[in-house]
Amino acid sequence: MQFIDWFPYYQEIREEFGYSTEKDQNAAYLLSKLIKKKSMNLKKLEKRIKGKDVFVIGAGPSLEDDIDFIKKNKRHVKVVSDGAVEPLIANKIKPDVVVSDLDGNPTFLKKAERLGAIMVIHAHGDNEKAIEKLVPKFKSVVGTTQVMPVENVYNFGGFTDGDRSAFMAEEMGAKSIVLVGMDLSDKNTRYPKGNKVDSNLKLKKLKRAKILLELLAKRSNSTLFNKSKTPIRGYAKVDSKNSKGLKHS
Repeated sequence: MQFIDWFPYYQEIREEFGYSTEKDQNAAYLLSKLIKKKSMNLKKLEKRIKGKDVFVIGAGPSLEDDIDFIKKNKRHVKVVSDGAVEPLIANKIKPDVVVSDLDGNPTFLKKAERLGAIMVIHAHGDNEKAIEKLVPKFKSVVGTTQVMPVENVYNFGGFTDGDRSAFMAEEMGAKSIVLVGMDLSDKNTRYPKGNKVDSNLKLKKLKRAKILLELLAKRSNSTLFNKSKTPIRGYAKVDSKNSKGLKHS
């Protein structure tokens, strides 16, 4: 998605959640500075995704039930939001790409990179301290932002780690995108991060993620499926009886 097309949606998000464009932009510049010598060539990310079937995996309650489903579909590229990294690794599933704004478990984020995952790190106005602390610990990074792109920091569209993963997979040319563990009507996660969560704020963010995923469906060149509990317009529901073949229900 071009920035000029994305910016009106960002403005809606900014107004709804009270974010500062200036702070978001400053965070993008900070990330750009820190990854100047460790920025990954975007073609490597594209090579991992282009023309392939992709799982976009979130940390919703249904993830636990779908571990076997993920294991059975070994050829799918696993694009994982940071909250889902820990349970996947705990179940001996290697993430191929991790999309994170660094509020997940740092131990497992670093372990994912050691296992070969491409780290896609997002900068926004509320995570500058985490960027300063954690980004230097990664070997190679693809940077993202929700405002104006800067050197080595891209804007693929999307808001939360989960829906931003789908936008990125689309941008990188995925053949198909399957949403797993993306329960956007449930504020709970199977693997809490240990910090207190504002339930109302969480649900508002998930509602916005759903809106954006439905927007993506209208312009996507990928075949879209949904294995999660929340119905999302434009994504074919995966029939659990035929989930290995990802057939329409």
